[in-house]
Amino acid sequence: MARIKLPAFVQQHRRLSIVALVFFVILSLFLVPTAYSWSRYAGSAPTGLFGLPLFADAGAGDEGLTSEEIQASGQGVTLPPAWSGAERVTILVMGLDYRDWSSGEGPSRTDTMMLLSIDPVSKTAGMLSVPRDLWAVIPGFNPNKINTAYYFGELYKTPGGGPELAMRTVEQTIGVPIDYYAQIDFEAFIRFIDLIGGVTVDVLAPITVDPLGNDTNPKNLKPGRQTLPGNVALAYARERHAEGGDFARAQRQQQIIFAIRERILEYDMLPGLIANAPQLFAELSAGIQTNLTLEDAIQLAVLAMQIQEQDIKKGVIGQEYVIYGRSPDDLAILIPIPDKIRDLRDEIFTSNTALGPQTPGTSAEKMAAEAPRVSIQNGSGDANLTARAQTWISGLGATVVNAGNASSNSGLTVLVDHTGNPYTLAYLAELFDIPNVRIIHEYDASAAVDVEIRLGSDAINRIP
Repeated sequence: MARIKLPAFVQQHRRLSIVALVFFVILSLFLVPTAYSWSRYAGSAPTGLFGLPLFADAGAGDEGLTSEEIQASGQGVTLPPAWSGAERVTILVMGLDYRDWSSGEGPSRTDTMMLLSIDPVSKTAGMLSVPRDLWAVIPGFNPNKINTAYYFGELYKTPGGGPELAMRTVEQTIGVPIDYYAQIDFEAFIRFIDLIGGVTVDVLAPITVDPLGNDTNPKNLKPGRQTLPGNVALAYARERHAEGGDFARAQRQQQIIFAIRERILEYDMLPGLIANAPQLFAELSAGIQTNLTLEDAIQLAVLAMQIQEQDIKKGVIGQEYVIYGRSPDDLAILIPIPDKIRDLRDEIFTSNTALGPQTPGTSAEKMAAEAPRVSIQNGSGDANLTARAQTWISGLGATVVNAGNASSNSGLTVLVDHTGNPYTLAYLAELFDIPNVRIIHEYDASAAVDVEIRLGSDAINRIP
């Protein structure tokens, strides 16, 4: 894929603004904007999206730009080229818990998590909502609710901070490689919805929502098709106390996504949004945080416009995919049913091409695809087991970096994962009949090995 030279873009005020805005459009087309702001940390900085300078006055949008003006000004605007890569692209969208954020007492948990995956070859996309209370293994920490991954990453300053640890946790839990993350400021979302003239949704049941911002009076929405302004659309997407709780909220979030997409495409608004990019960029850019590069954002946005609605699959990890339970500290949690979640994942993210996120083949082939670096520590008491294990594990497709005797003997075999290797752990656990309680996660991005196999005497009769 051809790369765009960033210095040249920085010198071109208008075009730089255009591509930043286009990035917001791709998120608006497919992703639910979150209700919780990152601007508390970054909004006052003199830079915006991608760390680039804010060229225009942030209050410029208050001068009266309307959706009709946006549509009228789009004539003659040429869109940039679409994404030219062949590999599937997956983005994790996160929103911070408003209670944590507003208290200002430390790092936040995530309140909203959604995966978006786009296949540029088949021109298909998928989205999957992940509930905040899903019980998950967090690399380097004890199992906990999946929404605490971001919190731990920020609190303990792990490599990449909260976003990176959240990405790795979701990746390991769902089994989908994640390329990028994004956080969207709720104020930017509200403003964007108002700029496109609101969104039209079919409210299925009576619901009371509590908007954020200047107008915080509760709104009673009756069933039926209606157009919602930005603050009410956001409140509709984030309401947690209506019937169905978090599961119903995730469905409403996806409903809002498609309403945004319908509005933009129905009124052909993308050219007009680009034409007014300098003004809009100043308002919206500080409300998005991401690790996407500038050039990739441009091309992905245009690719998103080419995907038909019938080619976008969506799903929610709902009640049928979990078991209600209690954590060790007696919190209500959702225990995942792995086989059902994998089936849902494959249904949403696997296209008819060979580029789906599920690694094909047998369990051994899936492990080989992860290319794990393995250390073998023999604590079985059988001196000959080290060489046997090394030959056997190497033959299965792993790279044995080192093998030797453990410092002490043990009766039970234990697996230690350092870098997040779900297929390798699953296969080795199957071979050695290892329960989850003997799989240890000690996350260390700089570790010399990915997985340690600490052999106990129970492995003597399992290794050929």
